[in-house]
Amino acid sequence: MEYDHEGPPLPSARGPLSAAVRDYLLSGGLLPPEEAVAAAPAYGDDLQLALYQCYELHYRGFAGVSPDREWDPDLLRLRAALEHRFLTALRADTDVHDSVADAVGDLLVEPVDGKGVTHFLRNEGELWHLREYAAQRSLYHLKEADPHAWVLPRLSGRAKAAMAAVEFDEYGGGRPDRVHARLFADLMGDLGLDTTYGRHLDAASAECLATVNLMSLFGLHRALRGALVGHFAAVEITSSPGSRRLAEAMRRTGAGPAAEHFYDEHVEADAVHEQVVRHEVIGGLLEQEPHLEPDVVFGIDATGHVEDRLAARLLGDWRAGRSSLRTPLPS
Repeated sequence: MEYDHEGPPLPSARGPLSAAVRDYLLSGGLLPPEEAVAAAPAYGDDLQLALYQCYELHYRGFAGVSPDREWDPDLLRLRAALEHRFLTALRADTDVHDSVADAVGDLLVEPVDGKGVTHFLRNEGELWHLREYAAQRSLYHLKEADPHAWVLPRLSGRAKAAMAAVEFDEYGGGRPDRVHARLFADLMGDLGLDTTYGRHLDAASAECLATVNLMSLFGLHRALRGALVGHFAAVEITSSPGSRRLAEAMRRTGAGPAAEHFYDEHVEADAVHEQVVRHEVIGGLLEQEPHLEPDVVFGIDATGHVEDRLAARLLGDWRAGRSSLRTPLPS
């Protein structure tokens, strides 16, 4: 049976794992054994795309794929193996901070070297750099706030109320024209990019996929609710200064008013969100469930790890004068 709905087309495979998931979603067949998953590079293109395809079934799905695949038992077993491989690597690579106070304290300190992606884009980025950055970030920003919304039923009291308040802002305060995903689509329009949901999945690097998969991993597991709160804190606390630099980059390159507005909006909104997340979301959660502090720390550190990997990929490619994308953007 054909299924025609608003979901994006399935991406091209990047190896045997992602090819098997793609084929299974379309027509059934054999899924790879756990041994194949365990042998795959945890941050590699193949595993990350296979995991992304599994997760996307919980968002908008894919064109031509039955909605029933979302809860397919065989696919869920494979997803669990993919998650285990990814999560094991993250835990091994992100033992950085001992406490929430230390982790949050480091987030509040701006790097003195000024060598991050947003510094590069502000100081020397060209329009083609901004277009590539927006294309890759569209995998998250066109679903902005959605992965974090999954934590709401798993919180209570102060943490739940504060999280809902921040999410309400992310969804435009009830105004569809101010939903942040809509504002990012407008930014993409200024940059001459296709704003269709999922359009740039084939172009995105494995490092980019990992940043989005991390949110889905934390959001879909109640046991990882503390990690999702940590992720949310890392995003909100670091967003305002980074957004200020990106707004300056958009102005300097003449990207357009919608491109400027998206980041200007985040400078103001996320400066407020930072306070709410630190004091009410994290504070409220740990007041009720103090045993989740190591999970919150893990969420912060894991976010930093995958973002650092993406930054290294972007800056490495751009400073070498080459594209950071797997497939080129239309001119």
